[in-house]
Amino acid sequence: MKIAYLSTFFPFRGGIAQFNASLYRELEKTNEIQAFTFTRQYPDLLFPGQTQFVTDQDAVDRIPAIRSLDTINPVSWEKTAKIIRNQQPDLLLMKFWMPFFAPSLGYVSGKVRKGKTKSIAILDNVIPHEKRPGDLALIRYYLNRVDGFIAMSKSVEYDLLSLKPDANFRLKAHPVYDHFPVSVDQETARKALNLPENKIILLFFGFIRDYKGLDLLIEAMPKLDDRFHLVIAGEVYGNFDKYQERIDKLGLNDRVSVFTRYISDPEVAQFFSAADLGVLPYKTATQSGIVQIAYHYDLPVLVTDVGGLTEMVTDGKTGVVIPSPDSQLIANGILAAFQENKNLDLFRNEIRLKKPEMSWSGFAGTVLDLAKEI
Repeated sequence: MKIAYLSTFFPFRGGIAQFNASLYRELEKTNEIQAFTFTRQYPDLLFPGQTQFVTDQDAVDRIPAIRSLDTINPVSWEKTAKIIRNQQPDLLLMKFWMPFFAPSLGYVSGKVRKGKTKSIAILDNVIPHEKRPGDLALIRYYLNRVDGFIAMSKSVEYDLLSLKPDANFRLKAHPVYDHFPVSVDQETARKALNLPENKIILLFFGFIRDYKGLDLLIEAMPKLDDRFHLVIAGEVYGNFDKYQERIDKLGLNDRVSVFTRYISDPEVAQFFSAADLGVLPYKTATQSGIVQIAYHYDLPVLVTDVGGLTEMVTDGKTGVVIPSPDSQLIANGILAAFQENKNLDLFRNEIRLKKPEMSWSGFAGTVLDLAKEI
């Protein structure tokens, strides 16, 4: 199959780019594929992080993508559509995760899918975590200009069908990331990060955004005894001051280690190898790539019963599921994971058994099967 893959690729960084690179590498094994990406992904004023681009410290897969699409310049939308049309692909594949991209991606898809080319969108989200006026109109515009969809969780499927009941879709879970460095010895990892060597390390990892419930996790720490130490690692979207004020107010500075920066791939192995439990106390969610990074390192996780997180975590086997985002429930769930008779090796063994269900080859196969049917 001849595929045009339009989304975030090198020189952009982050989880979306990592996902796309992994899927591209799987698809190129049996297909002719060309990647397309942005000249401008977000205007600087709308991007809350430090940089959208890879740095010298980032170890990235340099996918050979054509940079043509400016999300806020309609002239580039027509240009991109023309380039893709001229290649006459069988499939236009896209990734969709927020309404901001609906006008540019929707325009290109609408222009390209005339003729033999069909379009498929891989949906991280349909309805965003942080809603804004006009979102639903933008989302409907995009959905109506795409032929098929891959929903990566039941909650995304529900949102898709609520807006497009006749959608042609497949449900397929986010694959386990496998491009990160191998794990390292826990003691070595903790020394490298200057973390306490004799504590139970709880890891909150990834971009720090309000909906992810870090405030609740901080509030849970006084409810846990001194065996537990929290590591917060990730770039802040917004301002960390409100979290630091809670840490200070609760007297937790000696029980919390903070790394508020983008974590490069080589460092990822250190953080996940150092940890005993990943904690995702999200207030809203669809699915999460953080769970799949944790599974790559055989690290059990605690998640809240929101969105599609419980589809990714089997309570009592690959981790712990708590019923709602609440500081006391978070503390209770953490304690349950470390009961005297609880062997973390059992969690890790279950994760190893679950991994084959979430392979990149399986995900690519679902995309190609849908493409042949639409």
